[in-house]
Amino acid sequence: MKILFVGPSLPDAAALCGGEIVARPPAAHGDVLSAVRAGATAVGLVDGNFEHLAPVWHKEILHALDCGVAVFGAASMGALRAAECDSFGMVGIGRIYEDYASGRRVDDADVALLHGPAELGYPALSLPLVDVEATLDRLEASKALEKPDISRLRAGARSLFYKERTWSTILEAAGKAEERKSLLQLLHAATVNRKREDALELMHVLSGFRPQGPAKRGDWTFRATSLWRIAADQPVT
Repeated sequence: MKILFVGPSLPDAAALCGGEIVARPPAAHGDVLSAVRAGATAVGLVDGNFEHLAPVWHKEILHALDCGVAVFGAASMGALRAAECDSFGMVGIGRIYEDYASGRRVDDADVALLHGPAELGYPALSLPLVDVEATLDRLEASKALEKPDISRLRAGARSLFYKERTWSTILEAAGKAEERKSLLQLLHAATVNRKREDALELMHVLSGFRPQGPAKRGDWTFRATSLWRIAADQPVT
């Protein structure tokens, strides 16, 4: 069984997964452990909770790897955890993961966004910085905007709290409100959904995955500490 934790990065994941992958909501603390206990052979982590629920614990990812369960990460929380755990065997996928793994990107808020509930398909109410910057990269490469304008938009986007970041607020922060109508049309038409692209790549990799060797990497031993036993509802000896 392959389990994919996903939400706003790929709202239509359940329809795209097919019968081989089980799509579950964004992961919180303990969900990867539950997947292992449910018999998962591979876990894909895209989206995760972080504000109102405790996030996925690194320790449960290491436990999964130690149990021989392959763990893939991309796009959002998955990219963060993969960059932090790739030396242990977690497999990172996509441009966002590469940015974190290389150190080009360090702030975990860069992938965060405000969104609506699952019942409505996780509608995006703000823009993650990774998508904003990918869009501005495209506009700069195509020379659709002058470099000084690109620089002001980048700075404006980075200055905003993730819940407040939209194209309209970015224009205001960049001092471009007077050009709002023409720029909004251009920005919306050019918007790159990098998180979706990376999530789709992970889903493709997860779909074709067949275990061929140990999931863990490196010479390390999983330690079932007293804190781990408490969190995993195991007796402390």
